[in-house]
Amino acid sequence: MVQARTQFGYLRHPDQDRAAADTAEYPVVIVGAGPVGLSLAIDLAQRGQPVVLLDDADRIGEGSRAICFSKRSLEFWDRLGVGERMVEKGVVWSVGRIFHGDSQLYQFNLLPEDGHKRPAFINLQQFYAEAYLVDRVRELPAIDLRWRNKVVGLESRNDGVALTIETPEGAYRIHAAFVIACDGARSSLRGMVGAEFSGQVFEDQFLIADVKMTAAFPTERWFWFDPPFHAGRSALLHKQPDDVWRIDLQLHPDADPVHEKKPENVRPRIARMLGHDKFEFEWISLYKFQCRRMDKFIHGRVIFAGDAAHRVSPFGARGANSGLEDAENLSWKLERVLRGISPESLLESYHVERSAAADENIRESTRSTDFMAPASRQEARLRHAALALAKETEFGKRMVNGGRLSTPSIYETPLSTPDGDIWRGGPRPGASMPDAPIAARDGRSLFLTDAFSGGGTGFTLLEFGNGAAVDVPDGIKTIRIGGDDGFADAAGLVGKRYDAEPGSAYLLRPDGYVAARFRHPSRPLLEAALARASGFN
Repeated sequence: MVQARTQFGYLRHPDQDRAAADTAEYPVVIVGAGPVGLSLAIDLAQRGQPVVLLDDADRIGEGSRAICFSKRSLEFWDRLGVGERMVEKGVVWSVGRIFHGDSQLYQFNLLPEDGHKRPAFINLQQFYAEAYLVDRVRELPAIDLRWRNKVVGLESRNDGVALTIETPEGAYRIHAAFVIACDGARSSLRGMVGAEFSGQVFEDQFLIADVKMTAAFPTERWFWFDPPFHAGRSALLHKQPDDVWRIDLQLHPDADPVHEKKPENVRPRIARMLGHDKFEFEWISLYKFQCRRMDKFIHGRVIFAGDAAHRVSPFGARGANSGLEDAENLSWKLERVLRGISPESLLESYHVERSAAADENIRESTRSTDFMAPASRQEARLRHAALALAKETEFGKRMVNGGRLSTPSIYETPLSTPDGDIWRGGPRPGASMPDAPIAARDGRSLFLTDAFSGGGTGFTLLEFGNGAAVDVPDGIKTIRIGGDDGFADAAGLVGKRYDAEPGSAYLLRPDGYVAARFRHPSRPLLEAALARASGFN
């Protein structure tokens, strides 16, 4: 198990020996070394920003916890230099099946088309993901990762934040221009700024069991309503690396959690599901869930991300993936503010965009939960009718909700320039860039996301050649498709997915989202779109 290799020792830092009048100052301090905090630190470091990363533990978390990571998260991790390692270890899947009783209602494919570098999802235990991210952190001297450093005090100031940090050798203080709270669902920083969650807490309980076994199940997501082995409830099965399988079983809201978690009580449940008892337990947990968020993600110079800012039910893999979208959304904006090339007001767009994304995830998670665990007789009747219809009709299948899987958010914000031309398709402003295969001039095969990853830290213009290059403002990298000096549209999929005509162009933000698109770009149009996307509006 990876946990045996991931115990980290506490080290005394020179900041602890500074006099009170000589408090160290840093541009960014991130609190919490989970997937979100680690990824944000790496992204900032690659953009040239030094980062202090604090964690109150000295090890990677126990148990698999989050296991489903989306295509969008993998593309982000590619830019951080860890995507390939995640995919090599992870279990790749795109097909899911929904069952009612012992009959299959339908199956779905989350990535039915070819021509993408990354799969729809991988299943990978969170402790592996964290271990790979820590390895990457160690390669970046700009990141100062301090284990067993717990923030116990926070004082907001006009020019930043003063933190008091407790260690095994006593407390010390540092000052940060910005503090990013990635310290999870029980965030202590949330309490320090006087903010709490608002939303809904569900009383339904679910049992998680990670079991190690050799099995012939395919690498798919299987979800049951009212299965014969767990009558009246729901169940979920996922494969993980190392012959480990994740099983979720819905329990009665009044079930005793202490009793239900005992291995001797879990084993018969799992044996009924599998038809045998030839398995070993890796991890057992029981959870209730909530769909809640902070009203504001920004409190002065303290910014919240991931579970510290919002919580959703685990059905649909919207927790960790939405936290990683927080990180990639915030990183480039914070970097521009720290460099003084964008106003601090740009950071407000982080709250606007990511709180809207949190609302969307909460809506979808709440709908999934209401369908899986009806709280009223009317909801139960609706579910019964939908499951019956799904056996016979396509529209009935669309009504069944076993946890609709995470998809990239689409932002409706002032950063995006509205379309001024007619488009029949392609990603609109506020949407994330789709991938497609391309070929370099030397014949190498690669993907559009590869070319984008090499674009540095600024904006990128994706242009479709017509013989004349666009006069591009300084600081914008160009990816040209077509022409003698551009990439070839190897399979014709770039043009198709971007509804491209000769001369069309897309202005891409540093996080891979579309800021603007043009049928006939010009320097003034590009300058206006760049200013808008940079927070000058």
